[in-house]
Amino acid sequence: MARRLSYSARFTHPAETLYTAQNTKQYWDDMMAGFQMISPHCEVDSFVSDETGMRVVLKQTIGRDQLPPLAQTVLKKDMVITREESFGVFDADNTKGTYNASIPAGPGSLNGWQELFPTDTGCTIRKTTEVKVFIPFVNGKLEQLMLVNLVDLFRAEAEYAADWVKKNL
Repeated sequence: MARRLSYSARFTHPAETLYTAQNTKQYWDDMMAGFQMISPHCEVDSFVSDETGMRVVLKQTIGRDQLPPLAQTVLKKDMVITREESFGVFDADNTKGTYNASIPAGPGSLNGWQELFPTDTGCTIRKTTEVKVFIPFVNGKLEQLMLVNLVDLFRAEAEYAADWVKKNL
């Protein structure tokens, strides 16, 4: 059975400002440079921003020795994560997008939906994630581990986004 997580990040910036940041390749390049402190092999694999919206593909390698013991029992090599993220055309009321992550020969899936919308004090990005692990007996534990790590990732990315906007826009 898949597990779901809903996470909201609130910003003091207008929604259009945050959308503009995420539609800037430098935003993603800078984020990947920051990830290199944790995982030295991070890159923006592709980036497109046009009249239909934004799509970015990120690649990150995490050494097997950096994985929790439970994950090491499933993955026998370094974990290579390919992450895709998108937003459609900016809508002042609610801009929608998707994200997913995959691992070659990985034991599961991670898919999500995101929306960016204005609030009285700025804006919010709400991310709804669904994870599914296809390994009997450990699937629930691995799904929960993935969701806990996603909360940490989303929190760090929200702090990064607020800081990047403050410094660059």
